[in-house]
Amino acid sequence: MRLEGRVALVTGAAMGIGKGIALLFAQQGAKVIAADVNAEAGNAAAEEIRATGTHCIFQRTDVSVEAEVKTAVAAAQKEFGQPVDVLANVVGIAHESPAHLLDLADWNRILTVNLTSMFLCAKHVLPGMMQAKRGSIVNITSVQGLFGFPGYPHYAASKGGVISLTRQMAREYAQHQIRVNCIAPGTVETPMNVQVLERVPHPAELRRAWERMHPLGRIGQPIDVAWGALFLACDE
Repeated sequence: MRLEGRVALVTGAAMGIGKGIALLFAQQGAKVIAADVNAEAGNAAAEEIRATGTHCIFQRTDVSVEAEVKTAVAAAQKEFGQPVDVLANVVGIAHESPAHLLDLADWNRILTVNLTSMFLCAKHVLPGMMQAKRGSIVNITSVQGLFGFPGYPHYAASKGGVISLTRQMAREYAQHQIRVNCIAPGTVETPMNVQVLERVPHPAELRRAWERMHPLGRIGQPIDVAWGALFLACDE
């Protein structure tokens, strides 16, 4: 049990990578608070996790709204009687548009959900971690934050910002025995990417193109990312 006695807040926990991380963290002994804006899917995910005999509560949370983030962190403290030890910042949304056609509203929405939310969640768990003199924050970014693909300037900017934020916070909070890391996956089989495949005229071709981009010859699964997040979250 690599997370025995720890409280983990996982955002975007209703599906995809977030759900995979929440399930694995719970299986490894963590008491999990699963946060997501999708209440129906979030409650179902929490129920599925509890069915394995592990601890999990769901908190409906729009992580782009500071008051709701603060409420989620407080709910974890109230439910489990201790501060959050592990934060998995997973929430991310995407929208396709080249820069010259991109509406400012869409730019702001992607930056707020993908980047600002990670700052807000970290802001509100850090005091408890600093007091406990331990903690781990794992931010999920993307290879797009390193390379940038056509049609996604706002997504790439948000994910690049996550990488820079992670580096800065890692330096600042190491003195408090708090580790801050990020994982930059390639294409992962999440509901968001499934929706992309459903929108294009030739989904099989796009899927094969995604597979060719990855040295393993396949796209990732949520559990692939979850194992990396577990390693970064635990004392190993």
